[in-house]
Amino acid sequence: MGADHPVGISRRAFLGAAAATAVAAPFVACAPRTERPVAGGFVDDGGARGHRLRDRAAQPPVRRTERVPLVIVGGGMAGLSAAWRLRRRGFGDFVLLELEDRAGGNARGGADQVSAYPWAAHYVPVPDAGATRVRELFEELGVLRDGKWDERTLVSSPRERIHRWGVWHEGMENALVETAADRDEMLRFRDEMAGLRATGQFTIPSARGARPSPLDAMSMTAWMDARGFRSPGLRWYVNYATRDDYGSRAADTSAWAGIHYFAARPVSDDEHGPLTWPEGNAWIAARLLERVGGHVRTGSPVHRVETRGSGVRVLAGDTEYLADAVIWAAPSFLASYVVQGAPRVRFHYSPWLTANLVLERWPAERGFEPAWDNVIHGSPGLGYVVATHQTYAVQPERTVWTYYHALSDLPSAQARQLLLRRGWGEWKDAILADLERAHPDIRACVSRVDIMRMGHAMVRPTPGFLADPVRRALADASGPVFYAHSDLSGLSLFEEAQHHGVTAADRALARLGRG
Repeated sequence: MGADHPVGISRRAFLGAAAATAVAAPFVACAPRTERPVAGGFVDDGGARGHRLRDRAAQPPVRRTERVPLVIVGGGMAGLSAAWRLRRRGFGDFVLLELEDRAGGNARGGADQVSAYPWAAHYVPVPDAGATRVRELFEELGVLRDGKWDERTLVSSPRERIHRWGVWHEGMENALVETAADRDEMLRFRDEMAGLRATGQFTIPSARGARPSPLDAMSMTAWMDARGFRSPGLRWYVNYATRDDYGSRAADTSAWAGIHYFAARPVSDDEHGPLTWPEGNAWIAARLLERVGGHVRTGSPVHRVETRGSGVRVLAGDTEYLADAVIWAAPSFLASYVVQGAPRVRFHYSPWLTANLVLERWPAERGFEPAWDNVIHGSPGLGYVVATHQTYAVQPERTVWTYYHALSDLPSAQARQLLLRRGWGEWKDAILADLERAHPDIRACVSRVDIMRMGHAMVRPTPGFLADPVRRALADASGPVFYAHSDLSGLSLFEEAQHHGVTAADRALARLGRG
């Protein structure tokens, strides 16, 4: 949800206000008051296939054997990036096996008669000069030409707004400062982030600057307490940031990760960025699939990976693949259920709910004009992005909103149970009740609500995550299985997935004698 200028206080003057800070109400289902019929349902609900792996359900006997030097397991951004790297280096003797019926992982999207839209990841911060692989890809895709970004891919203005005290305010910071002390604290926080940014420890991808850090041992909340940051507005902002990027509260997020959100992305006064498309990062996934789709086999859940001499045997459905190396680009927690000898990770994963709403007209509202990213202060959700924002200079009467909610207030296992227990109708009414905070007549505007449930949407970078020996062992694995998921960074970002995918591809090629 958040854009790539997390703290730039200098970009805008703060607006004073005299009102109490709102407190988020629980995300509860409400009695329906819909004024028009609302269609919809759950989409891409592929959890059952993953649960078969978890439960070690019986699998069909092998009916076909295929010999191939390299198998990639997982067709999210890490797996697609590994495939892209292999093709860039002239290697094409591999297959990519994806559990779902569509590749893309958290970068999947959809489309209807109104607009294309994202289902999860929906932007990429403008990469700096050090993000060489990301820039290489964007140059290939025509997004970056001669050092200039395609203006059509830079988010259109206005970029973001926040709803508080019954009205919409421009930007994120404007409605968070109530006193001069709040303003001073916000500016001090900005200065501390700038100082930490200057150390070079906080980069995207994180491997460029990663090093052991005492910040990993404490929570973001504990760090703010120690640094004397007390402003309610600032603390709400930081908690929103960790919920937004990690699906976890600041109290459950390591200080290293919390600071990374603010310090890894340069703050610029030119207001450019991030990069986005109506369908979000599904645009990137589609371009990668245009290049590597011939290697991709969807609906192919891998249920066993085991070593055979110097090679690897991979079982997916009734097919046996005999390979020399494997790139495991699926979430790392699945490896212990599938990969022979893989250690059990102690990662926590955040459940997420996303919904795409078709609106027949724009609802009533007060204050600043509609933006791409729209945040409701005091909401248990994270707000919504407008899919048609990039397409039209003036918003059309019909539009699509993508609504995001990370179930961060419960332990992840309990949150997953809640996610699955509630029916579509309950979730639909809870979403509309949340949006009514800012749009009282939203129920008269919405004609369709489709919902995606993701039980393990992103890893939570809890305190001690970077020092976890199992994480480090997987990241440094020397083969024949190479691990590549973005969860190895603790940051569910496209750039992290690409880094791990490209790194694993290079290591696999070296093992195959193609390095």
